[in-house]
Amino acid sequence: MPLVLTALGVLLLLLLVMKFKVHPFIALAVSAFALAVMLRVPPLETVDAVQNGFGGTLATAGLIFGFGALLGKLLGDGGGSQRIALTLISTFGVRYTQWAVVAAALILGIALFFEVGIVLLVPIVYQMAKQTKLNLVWLGLPMATGLSVMHAFLPPTPGPTVVTLEFGAPIMMVILYGAIVALPTTAIAGPLFVRIARRYVPSAFESKQIGTLAKAADSREFSEEELPGFGISLLTALFPVILLLGAGVVTVVQTAVEIPDNFVLDLVNMFGQPTVVMMLAVLFAVVTMGLGRGRSMGEIYESMETAAKAIGMLILILGISGSLKEVLLVGGVGDFVADLMEGAPVSPLILAWLVAALIRLAQGSATVAALTSVGIMLPIVETTPVDPALVVLAVGAGSIIASHVNDTGFWIIKESFGLSVKETLLTWTVLETLISVCGLVFVLMLSLVV
Repeated sequence: MPLVLTALGVLLLLLLVMKFKVHPFIALAVSAFALAVMLRVPPLETVDAVQNGFGGTLATAGLIFGFGALLGKLLGDGGGSQRIALTLISTFGVRYTQWAVVAAALILGIALFFEVGIVLLVPIVYQMAKQTKLNLVWLGLPMATGLSVMHAFLPPTPGPTVVTLEFGAPIMMVILYGAIVALPTTAIAGPLFVRIARRYVPSAFESKQIGTLAKAADSREFSEEELPGFGISLLTALFPVILLLGAGVVTVVQTAVEIPDNFVLDLVNMFGQPTVVMMLAVLFAVVTMGLGRGRSMGEIYESMETAAKAIGMLILILGISGSLKEVLLVGGVGDFVADLMEGAPVSPLILAWLVAALIRLAQGSATVAALTSVGIMLPIVETTPVDPALVVLAVGAGSIIASHVNDTGFWIIKESFGLSVKETLLTWTVLETLISVCGLVFVLMLSLVV
């Protein structure tokens, strides 16, 4: 029954948005309360769940997107995004622009949370789309594919790192196997799939609508003489990556050599938190793309105010999508799926994928799906000869299947690229499922030779 009720809640949301044209923010709020009633969550707990889900999401994704929009606008108004876009286009050529954004996403995705990668890359991809006259979705979906694949399969991103440590898998083997799985999966689910998607949902690739993040970072065209140097532009864009990667390396070394916590390490870890990183990146951009470009503080303030206004509704949608996810968690949907799959007579790798996939479908969060799967799979990993590194990858593949309306990432993609709910389901949801299935297939193929 919990799964049936969840499906009814999702159906209600889709009807409100697609059939009756209710704004997503209102539709998500109504669906969250309706689902809580169906799952028999006590009234006061329902209110707490909605508030905690909203606040918890904004405490992370909200701040990241807020600072990210400011950073994107500063890069755009300072000419940095245009400089990076022009350099990538001249290096790869217009014909291979898609592969250029995929390569950028894979490289940046090593250190970035999915949400951080989106807010950093969407303004640059938008500039590349403007310069090449290509559709934003045509370039944006392959970019998001690269970020999603790295988020699912490769440490030091949070999910794979925690699952690796819990299973006691050698982290270098997870990275090696993860790279083998990630590269072909990205090619198939990214540029190759997008060519097919353009045929069966052409409206997504023909729309002239600009997504929220792109709109927030939009700026005037600069002449070649007005543009900043490529080095300082790239450094500004990569500043969050450098901080996150540095903190990640310190954490891995600390764990490997068992260094006890101390004030210096705590300080390093603080500067490796995404919200702090994005705040520091904005301050850095104020200098490099603002004051260093001869702009006054008044002009810089105006840029940031424009960006903040542009993403106001996106922030509300992200927050209320967290409320829906919290209702599902409080309603015990994830626990029900975990109990349902425990002890199933299936291959450990397929079971790991199934458990993570069902939990993901039921409650939306890839991270929660991955971490919940650990508790179910750990006894199996400890008592069977299965390679724990492959189990990590199977869990990662299952945890990102079929991103839909209960996933914050779904709304991020929808609002970033100016898609309708239907278009997002037909592109992003299918794309994530393709990543998940390809990941499982390549993991199973690897298991035959390692």
